[in-house]
Amino acid sequence: MLGMLMMPTAQADSLPAPVQALADQGLEIHGEFDAPGGMRGFGASRQGQEVTIYLTPDGEHAITGSLTDQEGDNQLEEAALDKHVRAPLEAQTWQLLEDSYWIQDGQRDAPRVVYTFTDPNCPYCQAFWEAARPWIEAGEVQLRHIVVGILDADSPAKAASLLAADDPADALARHKQGDHIRASAQPREIEEQVYSNNQLFDGLGLYATPTSAFKRQTDDGVTRLDRVEGMPDEERLEEMMGGPAPEQ
Repeated sequence: MLGMLMMPTAQADSLPAPVQALADQGLEIHGEFDAPGGMRGFGASRQGQEVTIYLTPDGEHAITGSLTDQEGDNQLEEAALDKHVRAPLEAQTWQLLEDSYWIQDGQRDAPRVVYTFTDPNCPYCQAFWEAARPWIEAGEVQLRHIVVGILDADSPAKAASLLAADDPADALARHKQGDHIRASAQPREIEEQVYSNNQLFDGLGLYATPTSAFKRQTDDGVTRLDRVEGMPDEERLEEMMGGPAPEQ
């Protein structure tokens, strides 16, 4: 099986020149793994999307893409990328979500946490908020709304107004229940929080609100990060929330 070695920071300056050139172009190099044919393999990513790099035996050229054997199989490569690139990226992404500027929706001690990017002008965010009420009101899920301003010209100001409220959770709930948000200038610190959330949204390569992230257990008991872009259908909603809607 392919073995991946996580690249220590100290080695970043000693990457082979073709791989370093790709790093200089924006690829993040995560580690090196055994590759066939005398090549060296590197696991990398760009904006959360994994990329495989193969260094030719002469060390003069780097190839990005997937490597298959004579049977058309690339399972060894996929296993290495999944374990050593995707999983660390998911953990890093979850930490970025935790460190963002979000509004709590639901009980603090709810056993399940779901992050969701919310624009105040997004009708699908409104629909998702309404669909999530059974789990929120039962105390089973806590939604953390990462408030962004990306859809309309007044979205940033409305997002800032929510974050700046004396009780952001109450302000968000009242907004979702039909109260009008007054878009007004806020302290620079609050406006920078909205900007930071917008940058996170872009940096993760997202394009739709709501986009939601949650943890799930694989069949072999491993915790992984999953996401749903846009309004989830009923099946995905139950998967996101951890099960069927509680009885009212």
